[in-house]
Amino acid sequence: MSYLQKFLKKIAENKRSSSAIAYLAALDAVHEAFPAIADSIVQELKDQRSHLKLIASENFCTLAVQLAMGNLLTDKYAEGFPFHRFYAGCDNVDQIESLAVQELKKIFNCDHAYVQPHSGADANMVAFWSILVYRVQKKEVEGLGRKNLDELTPEEYEKVRELMMNQKVMGMSLNAGGHLTHGYRHNISSKMMHAFAYDVNPKTGLLDYSQIQEEVKKVKPAILIAGYSAYPRFIDFAAMREIADSVGATLMVDMAHFAGLVAGGVMTGNHNPIPFADIVTSTTHKTLRGPRGGILLCKNAYSEVVDKGCPLVLGGPLPHVIAAKAIAFKEANTHAFKTYAHQIVANSKALSEELLTHGIPLTTGGSDNHLLVMNVEQAFGLTGRQAELALREAFMTVNRNAVPFDKKGPWYTSGVRIGTPALTTLGMKEEQMKEIGAWIVKLLKATRPGKDAKEAISNSKIEIVPAVLEEVRKNVTGLLKQFPLYPEIIID
Repeated sequence: MSYLQKFLKKIAENKRSSSAIAYLAALDAVHEAFPAIADSIVQELKDQRSHLKLIASENFCTLAVQLAMGNLLTDKYAEGFPFHRFYAGCDNVDQIESLAVQELKKIFNCDHAYVQPHSGADANMVAFWSILVYRVQKKEVEGLGRKNLDELTPEEYEKVRELMMNQKVMGMSLNAGGHLTHGYRHNISSKMMHAFAYDVNPKTGLLDYSQIQEEVKKVKPAILIAGYSAYPRFIDFAAMREIADSVGATLMVDMAHFAGLVAGGVMTGNHNPIPFADIVTSTTHKTLRGPRGGILLCKNAYSEVVDKGCPLVLGGPLPHVIAAKAIAFKEANTHAFKTYAHQIVANSKALSEELLTHGIPLTTGGSDNHLLVMNVEQAFGLTGRQAELALREAFMTVNRNAVPFDKKGPWYTSGVRIGTPALTTLGMKEEQMKEIGAWIVKLLKATRPGKDAKEAISNSKIEIVPAVLEEVRKNVTGLLKQFPLYPEIIID
C-alpha cells in the first residue's frame, strides 16, 4: 500500500489536507522511481519528529514552500534577470522571479533585491565581486578613465584584474563568531583578497567598536563585513557604517542568521542593517523560514552589477527554488511572522536564563537574538564534539561551535551553539525552553569522556549515566508529542 493510500485510509474526509495529499503523492512517485531515496526521506521526517532541532541555522519551512520546488521549473534555463534573459521561453520564470523580488523589497524596504543565489556562500561571492567591479568602474584606474569592463583592451583589463585581486577584506574572525566566507584562511574569500579579521573583547565576548575602528584604520580594507554565525547579540550597524566611511570602505552585511528577525521587526533602528549597508546578503532557510538558498539586497547604485551575478559568479538560476523563495517571502510579510520572530528571541532569552541559573557559562553572558553559545568545556569538562554526541543520544540535535579564542580548534571546539527558530516554528514558548535548558544541564552533568581519555578525545566517545539518559529521552519524546512536526502528514 502506498504512502498516500495509507494516509487516505486513516483519516476522515473532512480532515484531509491538500498539502499532505500532494506531499505523499510525491513520495509515492519517488518511491516508484527509487525506493531507497523515498525511504530515506521518510526516515528523515521520523528523525526530525523524534529529536528537538536546536541547530541555530536550521528551521522548518511550510509544505507549500517544499512542494513549490518539485515541478517542471527545475528543467528551465534562465540566465540573466527578469525580462533580460539569454534563453527564449522565460516568460513565466520572469513573472515568478519578479514576484519574489517584489515581496523581498516589501519586507525589507530596500532599494533593490536579487534572488538568484543558490546559497549564502554564493550570495557572498556575488557581493564580493559586485563590490570589486563597482569600485573599479567608479574609480580612475591608472589613467584608464571610467570605462566599462567590456571596453578595456587586454592590457588594460590585466591592470584592472590585478587591482581587483589585491583588495583587502575585513570581517569578524571565525573564533569570535564570524563565518567561513568572511575571510577564513581555508575559504575562497581569503584566496581572492587579502583577508583580515577583527575579534570580540576577550573579557566580555562583545564587539568593541572603538577597537574595530582602530584596526580598520590600520588595515584600510576595501570591504568591511558585519554579520555572524555564532554571535548572540545585536550589532550596531550605524557604528559599523561610520567605521567603514572613515576609510572609504564598502559596508557589506551578512544577515544570513538574523534575516527573519529583521523581517519580523525585532531588529530595528541601528540594529537593522538595511539603511546602513551598501550590500546585504542572506540565506533564506534560517530565521527567514524558506527553502535553502541565498539573496542580495543593495542600494540602487549597485543594482546593475548585482543583477549580473550570473554570469559574474553564478551558473543558471534555479527557477523552482526561486518559486519556493517567493512563497516564503509572502509568508514572512505577515503579522503572524512578526509574532513568530519576536517569540524566537523570547525563547532564546528564556533558554539562556535557564542555563545561567544553573551556572553554565555562555558567550557574552546571554543572548539578544536567536542563538546562544555554551562553554561545555568550562561547565562540564567536555569538548563540543562530546557534548554534541551526548545531546544527540538524548534526542536533542545541536552543533559544536568554537567559543571566542578557542584553543581546541573548529573540529572539537569548547562550545556548543544552540538556536530556537525551529522549536519556535513548532509552537514552543518560554515554558518549554526552561524545561529543555534543565534537561540539557542534567544530561551533560551525567556525561563524561570515555574511559580511555585519549580515545575519547580522538573519537569523541562518551559515557552517560543510563538512568539520566532514559529520563531525558522520555521527557523529549513527551514534549514533541505535544508539538508534532507536520501533523497533517500521516506516514505510519
